Amino acid sequence: MKKIMIHDMPNHIGETVKLGVWLANKRSSGKIAFLQLRDGSGFVQAVIVKEEVGEELFATAKGLTQETSMYITGVVKEDTRSTFGCELNVTAIEVIHAAVDYPITPKEHGVEFLMDNRHLWLRSRKQHAIMKVRNEVIRATYEFFNMNGFVKIDPPILTGSAPEGTSELFATKYFDEDAYLSQSGQLYMEAAAMALGKVFSFGPTFRAEKSKTRRHLIEFWMIEPEIAFCEFEESLEIQEQYVSYIVQSVLKNCKIDLERLGRDTSKLEHIQAPFPRITYDDAIKFLHEKGFTDIQWGDDFGAPHETAIAEHYDKPVFITCYPVGIKPFYMQPHPERDDVVLCADLIAPEGYGEIIGGSERINDYDLLKQRIAEHNLDEKAYAWYLDLRKQGSVPHSGFGLGLERTVAWISGAEHVRECIPFPRLLNRLYP
Repeated sequence: MKKIMIHDMPNHIGETVKLGVWLANKRSSGKIAFLQLRDGSGFVQAVIVKEEVGEELFATAKGLTQETSMYITGVVKEDTRSTFGCELNVTAIEVIHAAVDYPITPKEHGVEFLMDNRHLWLRSRKQHAIMKVRNEVIRATYEFFNMNGFVKIDPPILTGSAPEGTSELFATKYFDEDAYLSQSGQLYMEAAAMALGKVFSFGPTFRAEKSKTRRHLIEFWMIEPEIAFCEFEESLEIQEQYVSYIVQSVLKNCKIDLERLGRDTSKLEHIQAPFPRITYDDAIKFLHEKGFTDIQWGDDFGAPHETAIAEHYDKPVFITCYPVGIKPFYMQPHPERDDVVLCADLIAPEGYGEIIGGSERINDYDLLKQRIAEHNLDEKAYAWYLDLRKQGSVPHSGFGLGLERTVAWISGAEHVRECIPFPRLLNRLYP
């Protein structure tokens, strides 16, 4: 007898198999019981018929409590009514551990209650599906960059300087020095790109931003590619190719998960490069035409502004060339204007906001040194970063994609807190 996982069941139609599972839910009558089982790889229905298995086994099945763990044996049967395509006719049950008073029952629960029980909430069908989408985005990310000649590099999490200033950083002591939890690995990735040409990182980042919106986390994961000999336009092309690739990979490999989430996949099916582009200047004009008189040239966009712009398109849209005063010190100036920089934010459709921020980086030593001074940053802390511009500097560009926002958009999740296993929020460090 083979011990398999639920996702393998369609390959074993007609065979007797053994599964290690938990009971997600059940319903029964006097003669038949339906068990909803899960094992981490998927969910399946098991059927146990009293006249086929006898009184004792049927009584065991009827007495199972939610989240009880067990080994269950049965025959895999084809079931065209199920999206999964099969079910299990039970012949034996071996209880491993009987769960008692499982707190998350098949009814509505408040968000705070679910967050307090996040370690258990992860077991639910919706959360399971979102985590599967997250996993596919990660898998497709590695595949895309590996196929395109990028090398994976791991920047440090503890840093002595800040890519975008220290106002939103978590400070700590590094023995007798000040240190910060990383808000981006970008500066280190620039150094790696000068050594390896095309690189990417994937790791946790931290922002001490006191925000409670559905788009914000305190700890989140970023994918940060950096490319040597790459100017602004080429970087935009890589970004749209990458986003298109991960969306299509999720559509291909997470059909059951997207269906379980109730996602309208028609909105994802046409997400293919190229993406529309609008300059910051034109975005301001567009917003004024739409009645957003609160924003003026030089202001950064808030969620309502990004949403209004995104609603005008059915694909992610690049907003390019922001004012120099609202962007970090390292961005390359526009060749024909000194008031804007060569950067872009990629705004997802359906109100999910910015998922990518990127730019061409300053490659001139004197200009970068000037920018560091203008931002009142400690030049000594950035000496190594400046040194990159003295030792064979080249045009180079990069970007950062926020994993959780991207997963929220693709999966249709209402809040990014559902798109990371254990979210860290402004008022939540538990569990």
